Amino acid sequence: MPVRLGAKPTVVLLAGVNGSGKTTTAGKLAAQFSKEGQKVVLAAADTYRAAAIEQLSVWSDRSGARLVSHGHGSDPAAVVFDAIRAAKASGADVVIADSAGRLHTRHNLMEELGKISRIVTREAGNEASEFLLVLDAVIGQNAFQQAKVFREALPLTGVILTKYDNTSKGGVILSVVEDLGLPVRYVGLGEKIEDLSTFQPSDFVEALLDLKEGCLSKGDSLS
Repeated sequence: MPVRLGAKPTVVLLAGVNGSGKTTTAGKLAAQFSKEGQKVVLAAADTYRAAAIEQLSVWSDRSGARLVSHGHGSDPAAVVFDAIRAAKASGADVVIADSAGRLHTRHNLMEELGKISRIVTREAGNEASEFLLVLDAVIGQNAFQQAKVFREALPLTGVILTKYDNTSKGGVILSVVEDLGLPVRYVGLGEKIEDLSTFQPSDFVEALLDLKEGCLSKGDSLS
């Protein structure tokens, strides 16, 4: 299920650990929404890395989305606040906020994420807020542990899996959906704009069943 667009502007906050692919995912989402005719504002709330702001600026140019950013080291919550206000003033449909990568074991950084989420909820309301956790599928079950901790800091509404190959990371998807009750919204397959797809449960189940059948066949041949 893709992002739900509710009242204007819908705010999408992306969170996750370092290297999970948040900034690239934010750019891809902006490009997709722009292509669909939506007016998009990008919020460069990863203020710890100057490179993240520069990267998001490139995505802004590529997608035609407006970029709201402050200086390196500024308050990320203030960036998100200004982006939402700018979206309201210009009649934008969606705000996509990129946040800094943070280890789920760093209490102070998780508290900062909570502050950002409270601003999003206050300014946009619950019905127009999406809090999506970006998980690197390659790390397997460690991703599930990350999701558990991030859910304590954020009212998560879904997950985006990056570096996804459709079959080998099935355990992560099943754990996230069954144990945490979080839907997988998108899967990232590469670095190109089009390499972000809506997660299709039917395709996943079919691929997983094919994989299991293949494993059984191998076991039969060895017996």
